[in-house]
Amino acid sequence: MTLLALGILAAVLAIAGQGMASGATGDVRGVRFGGDTSRTRVVIDLDRSARGEVIEQGDNGRLILTLAGVGAGRGVDGSGTGLVREWRVSPSGSASRVQLGLAGSARIERRFLLPPGDGVAHYRYVIDIASTGGVVTSSVRETPRAPARRAQRPLIVIDAGHGGHDPGARGHERHESEITLAAAIALRDELNRTGRYRVLMTRESNVYVGLSQRVRIARQADADLFISLHADAGADPATRGASVYTLSEQGANRAVREVTRSEDWHRDLHLPGRDPSVDRILLDMTQRATQNRSAQFARVLLSHIEAADHPLLRRSHRDAGFAVLLAPDVPAVLLEMGFMTNPDDERALADARSRQRLMRAVAEGIDRYFSQPANGTMIAGVPGTGS
Repeated sequence: MTLLALGILAAVLAIAGQGMASGATGDVRGVRFGGDTSRTRVVIDLDRSARGEVIEQGDNGRLILTLAGVGAGRGVDGSGTGLVREWRVSPSGSASRVQLGLAGSARIERRFLLPPGDGVAHYRYVIDIASTGGVVTSSVRETPRAPARRAQRPLIVIDAGHGGHDPGARGHERHESEITLAAAIALRDELNRTGRYRVLMTRESNVYVGLSQRVRIARQADADLFISLHADAGADPATRGASVYTLSEQGANRAVREVTRSEDWHRDLHLPGRDPSVDRILLDMTQRATQNRSAQFARVLLSHIEAADHPLLRRSHRDAGFAVLLAPDVPAVLLEMGFMTNPDDERALADARSRQRLMRAVAEGIDRYFSQPANGTMIAGVPGTGS
């Protein structure tokens, strides 16, 4: 189980079929959950549209909101999963009162109403809640908590770009594939020296590895982070500096098409496969979280590269639909270390001491990323202030 999986993937996608339909006179059809103790999604199935208002955010071990415009009949309750220990929906005048007893300190990250669509004939009110790292002692009803699991060391997959019959960009004296492999080995050694990570390389010699295979290596290993190393080329030899790419929105759409092309895509992502609409919601949630984590790491990485006095492009954080960034469940960046077509960049990348300084900065960026709250799994999403 990886840190990302602890944050959102494997357990987030192991949806629990909790929540049965309420009384026949109510508009709340049921409550479902997907998640773990880092993040949990609550899906409330409704017969009609509703507007939510938060009463308690979760600071005292419970989260309470009202859904105006829908009734709860005689009320219904049950046990939850992930951050939600138990739940209760009860009538509150013309509205419904939703109370979630929490298994850990948490707050609403976002909430929204989904109208009928994608094969679902009813409304769904979705609440995403995220752990704030604390322990709570109160809930809807007091029940014992299970002990937290100890996470493994993060697994970092280092991808040396190009190789074999694909040499990449050509400089005055060297090819990109040679530079990227030397840099990948240097980064591997830096990370292994710390003893804080497990490291896997997509290639360790001058061989060709297909782009989809590089992604597959990271996903099959349940990687916590994927970093692809490259060296750029440009028409103007004066252009120099590093840049970091994360997945673009167009690339994200392509990733969804690739993932859902197979009939067993939900199984590949450890989805339950019982409710296609929920599977798509969870796929979207996973991918969005992955993109946010990738962007978070990119910002941290660039700050450390800049602090190491390594030149950066003027617009150093970029996005693209590169194939190696398409994994929906592994945070990934592509680092262009410099330009093979610039004499100064080529000279610096070819110099072992200069290259090691750069990779040390990358390793420090990885350290910083995983030292942040939730081990680098914070989501820069919009707080749940909407309807």
